[in-house]
Order: sequence, then C-alpha cells, then structure tokens
Amino acid sequence: MSDYAKGLEGVVANESALSKVEGLAGKLSYLGFSIDDLVENCSFEEVTFLLHNNRLPNVAELAAFETKLRNDRELPEQVITFLKSLPADATPMDVLRTAVSMLGIFDSRAKIGEPDHALNREVALSLVAKTPVIVAYYHLARQGKELPAVRTDLSEAAHFLYLINGEVPSEAEARTLDVAYIIHADHGMNASTFSARVTIATLSDIYSAMTSAIGTLKGPLHGGANEGVIKMLKEIGSEDAVDAFVEDCLVNKKKIMGIGHRVYKVLDPRAPHLQKMAIKLTDELGESKWINMSERIATIMRERKGLNANVDFYSATVYYSLGIPTDLFTPIFAIARMSGWTAQVLEQLQDSRLYRPLTKYVGPATLSPVTPISER
Repeated sequence: MSDYAKGLEGVVANESALSKVEGLAGKLSYLGFSIDDLVENCSFEEVTFLLHNNRLPNVAELAAFETKLRNDRELPEQVITFLKSLPADATPMDVLRTAVSMLGIFDSRAKIGEPDHALNREVALSLVAKTPVIVAYYHLARQGKELPAVRTDLSEAAHFLYLINGEVPSEAEARTLDVAYIIHADHGMNASTFSARVTIATLSDIYSAMTSAIGTLKGPLHGGANEGVIKMLKEIGSEDAVDAFVEDCLVNKKKIMGIGHRVYKVLDPRAPHLQKMAIKLTDELGESKWINMSERIATIMRERKGLNANVDFYSATVYYSLGIPTDLFTPIFAIARMSGWTAQVLEQLQDSRLYRPLTKYVGPATLSPVTPISER
C-alpha cells in the first residue's frame, strides 16, 4: 500500500458543517437538509442564507437578506471600464477571475491578517451579489451592447437572465436557473473549495481566496465539464446519430462527457432535479432534440457500463435551452458556487490552521557533488 494518497483522495483535511456528500449512497445535504428538500421548498437566496448563517431564515429575515443582496449589485466604475476594455474573444472565466480580484482593490474591507468576522460576512454577501453582474456585463460588452443598470426588483436567477437576454424571464425560466444555483451552491471539499480554504488559511483576504477558487474551477476536470457536454451533443448533431456515436466511444475508449462522477458511485443526487427541469423547459420551448439525445446517451451508458449521468450532463441542456452561450456555463457554476465558497472561507476563519501537507520525495537518494560550471 502506498504511504501517500495521490490527489489527496480519501484524506480528511478539515471539518465542516456546511455540506455532506455521501458518494456511495448518492446523497447530498446542506447543514442537515437534503438537496431534494431544499430544491422543493427553497429559493437560492434561502440556501445562501442557510450556508452563511447555519440555519434557514424566517420570512422577515429572508426579505432583509434579499434586499441586502439586491442593493449590493453595483460594480465599481473602474471594474465596468475594465470589462468594456477587454477583447471580445477573452475567456469569460479569465474575465471573472480578474474582475473579482479587481473588486478587492476597491474594497477597504479586503484586509489581511486576523479576521474581522463581521466585515468578512459583508464582503462574502457582496461577492454573491456582484459575481453574476460581472459575468453578464462582460457578455454584453463583448457584443458591443450597452450595459443596463442593475435592478433591485428581481431574484438572483431572474436578474442574471434579465441582464444577458434583455428581458425579464418567465417564472419557469427563472425557477429553472434558481434550481441550478441551489444544487451547485456547495459540494464538500472539491478542488475549488479546497483552493479557497488553502488561500484564506494564510489569513489572506476573501477576494484572493475567491480568485483562487475561480482559477481552479476553470479547469476542464472540474468546472468545465458542462461545456463539453453541449459540444458533444452538437457534434452528434441529431437523435438518430446517438447510438453510433456512443458505440464508437465505447469501442475506442473515448470519454463521454457528463457520465460518471469522482465521488458518486451511484446516481448523482443533483442530476434528477436538472433532468426534470430540462424536460419541463424543453417542453415549454418546443425544442426537445437536446434532452432526447441526452436521455438516450444516459440510457445506453447505464445499461452498457452501469454508469449514471452526473449534474453536468443535464445542466448543459438546461443552460443551452435558456439561451445561455456555452462559454458562460462554467461562469454560471461560479455564480452558484460563490455562495458556498464564501461560506466555506467564513467557516475556515472561525478556527483556521495553515494547510501544510508533506511531499513524498522521489528524487535522487544520494547527494551529488556540484561540478564547477567551467567543467560541466
């Protein structure tokens, strides 16, 4: 047996009350509430309150929380100027990473050293409010469009769709994105959460921690998988080409995007919720092609390989059906996860210790003399 865990697999690095990921059982819960119950009965704002306060809000608390979020959407003018100055082909995740880092420059609350917990909670909520505006504003700016003023009369999900599409979404559209936000809000010690906690454990500021998290999420092995799903569906092209595509992948051992999960060995508990929303949304829009193709791929892989679709598999169809460009899929993941990332760093700071794992040295076993450069 190896004396180390490659990729830290199976290593317990911290304690957290925020989310419980039960891979073998296929269950996910936030602070003792199942993801199924939360999706059925709560909004994304309620879930964010839960993650930040360790309890669900009452009516008055939720109203005050929503008001604070909505009144914190304005971006500094310098950040807006930056977004307008960028090339149209910039990667949205790169833009988000840099813009979030910029926010810290214009926020006097972004302090390093011993944490001020009250100020950090304010910063955390501000980041949840501003992240979707950054993504939407860059999307508009790269098209040469005017940037509309933020509104305070729409939910987080509805406001984002309003910004990118120019019109208030239907209740069904807003609720669909709201569900996507809820199920992506937190997920244990995943790679981006780990990088955020490592950064904040040095007593850096929250903006630095969120910049670390966004940079980690950008990688295709973490947040970029949902973009790969829609690219795959477009490559297949039509429903009658699905079986042949999957067969070719199986024969030639090619990866099928959105199938299987690093942690869940059974069905990803988040997937059925987005599957349901994808079916409902495509029925309303009269465009069933993408969900039909997805369902056929999922069926074949379940029957042939015993593998289930994960949350990325259906989120791709949902986002595409909402008219969201493919390269915004991962930024939307970041928008949702910002509630969890910020909750995780707030929790880390309550009883923090610097992360300092060891490395198994595999270099030369004996020392060699250094030959003078003139003799090499």
